[in-house]
Amino acid sequence: MREIDAGLLSSAIAGLCVDANYNIAPDIEEAFKRARDTEAGELARRVLDDLLENAAIAAEGLLPLCQDTGMAVVFVEIGQDVHVSGSLKDAINDGVRRGYEYGFLRKSVVADPIDRVNTGDNTPAIIYCDVVPGDSLLVTVAPKGFGSENMSAMSMLKPSEGIEGVKKFVIETVRKAGPNPCPPIVIGVGVGGTADYASLSAKKALLRSVGSANPSAFWDKVERDLLGRINALGIGPAGLGGHTTALAVFISPYPTHIAGLPVAVNIGCHSTRHRSIRL
Repeated sequence: MREIDAGLLSSAIAGLCVDANYNIAPDIEEAFKRARDTEAGELARRVLDDLLENAAIAAEGLLPLCQDTGMAVVFVEIGQDVHVSGSLKDAINDGVRRGYEYGFLRKSVVADPIDRVNTGDNTPAIIYCDVVPGDSLLVTVAPKGFGSENMSAMSMLKPSEGIEGVKKFVIETVRKAGPNPCPPIVIGVGVGGTADYASLSAKKALLRSVGSANPSAFWDKVERDLLGRINALGIGPAGLGGHTTALAVFISPYPTHIAGLPVAVNIGCHSTRHRSIRL
């Protein structure tokens, strides 16, 4: 049994919080450049240039990419042969607390959804844990801003609606979102499971790299079809028009009940953020 000190985990998470908020992911940056080279509209190209400039200023000046530094969503894959000394939950929240303080990141979490009193340190985090084979921890921090999170949607479709029903729901969700999630966006889609699991699958789908292919030939084709149809909506960068409304559509399917077809959509903004480390 391998032991990992809780303090080491906290320090790692603190660093991930800062890195994810300061530095745009290389796959997102490359997607901006490709989109800029293919956009026909001058205004759309100018917005993409502004996003690239914003990313460069943030990295050089050690500043957040966006004023909304998100609610910290933390995914942990725990090897079954690992023991964390101390409380795993406390270690994660301590790391988030330290990262948001050290990085001068906006604290956006309220203790109660109705009273709305700020906790003052961006905790508690949203934590998901999976037990996997091995003797290591894979930790991913995904700060989630609510301009995009507020555009989430979930529907229990009838099985008879099939793949066209899934596509229609995804496209309509993006159309209704319009400029609100700060396009160009990344779209995570969960299909199957239960209502809650589809929503989790949609969020986890956002952790894929832009440009990656779905391992299923069928779902890869669906992703590419949806991306084309969504970009044809004309929402464009910053919602000011163009054919780069989305950088990617990522679909995560899962087995489901004979009577159901759950579908959930979770949208990531133009700087969809996540960083990982293996301990």
